[in-house]
Amino acid sequence: MARRGGFQGGMPGNMNNLMKQAQKMQKQMEENQKNLEAKEFTATSGGGAVSLTMTGKRTVKKLTIDPEAVDPDDVETLEDMIVAAFNEALSQVEQETMSQMNKLTGGMGGLGSGLF
Repeated sequence: MARRGGFQGGMPGNMNNLMKQAQKMQKQMEENQKNLEAKEFTATSGGGAVSLTMTGKRTVKKLTIDPEAVDPDDVETLEDMIVAAFNEALSQVEQETMSQMNKLTGGMGGLGSGLF
């Protein structure tokens, strides 16, 4: 009597192909992650008074402040410019991350989110 619904003697062809595709995708994701981490993203605020460079690892690499932007009587404006530059650089990293994921997954929403 034949068994129904079970695998006999290994993976069927479609499952084997699916595993190969998953391995290929994983390798591409690892390459994309390395490339993303090596990239730098720079954002400015205050008309260029503050410039911040962040890596794809979301680490601040450099912060430049124009000395003319430093007003001891208005520290809050300088703080706001730093925060704005940081948030813009972080947004650039996130956009690049999503762009890489969309290329890899063909735009299948949510697949692999959080992997980068």
